[in-house]
Amino acid sequence: MSTAEETAGGETQAWAEVTPDAARRLLIAAVEAFAERGYHATTTRDIAGRAGMSPAALYIHYKTKEELLHRISRIGHEKALDILRTASSGGGGPAERLADAVSSFVRWHAGGRTTARVVQYELDSLGPDARAEILALRREVDGVIRAIIEDGAATGEFDVIDVHGTTLAVLSLCIDVARWFNVDGPRTPDEVGALYADLVLRMVGVPR
Repeated sequence: MSTAEETAGGETQAWAEVTPDAARRLLIAAVEAFAERGYHATTTRDIAGRAGMSPAALYIHYKTKEELLHRISRIGHEKALDILRTASSGGGGPAERLADAVSSFVRWHAGGRTTARVVQYELDSLGPDARAEILALRREVDGVIRAIIEDGAATGEFDVIDVHGTTLAVLSLCIDVARWFNVDGPRTPDEVGALYADLVLRMVGVPR
């Protein structure tokens, strides 16, 4: 499945806000190139070629290759944050909200794995200002999961000694799905989401 197909609908449609069409095509081409070759090995010529455009056309919409990565990272992190906030604000107790947050986060990383790999693993390729902005978004993502775990620990629903460490473990588990998930594998994104939600609930001490 290509990035264009990943973003065709559902929660993986991350680029609808990118206009005009040429800018969107270039951004999607950059996602594919960065995921396949890595940021530093990708040239603006590579990106423009994938988009069916000339290198000069790229600079009409993006001043630099880093600007493309920054926009991909910002939109991706904002989407992930929105997914987590929606899940965490639903009804139910901490266990239900944590399960919803984890399953939704995992589905996003599996269904849009090409995009997610770039969003999650190219942070160090950004310059200081752009990196600081993305790190702030990551702290907000961390905060959503941490708040649910803190809530569950406070009510006694979760058996958690180290909230910070548990939050890191949960997020690492979810994010790594983007690295290994294969659309031709034995599980769908929904099935992986359900599996990971169950694993995380066991991690925080919720009985089956």
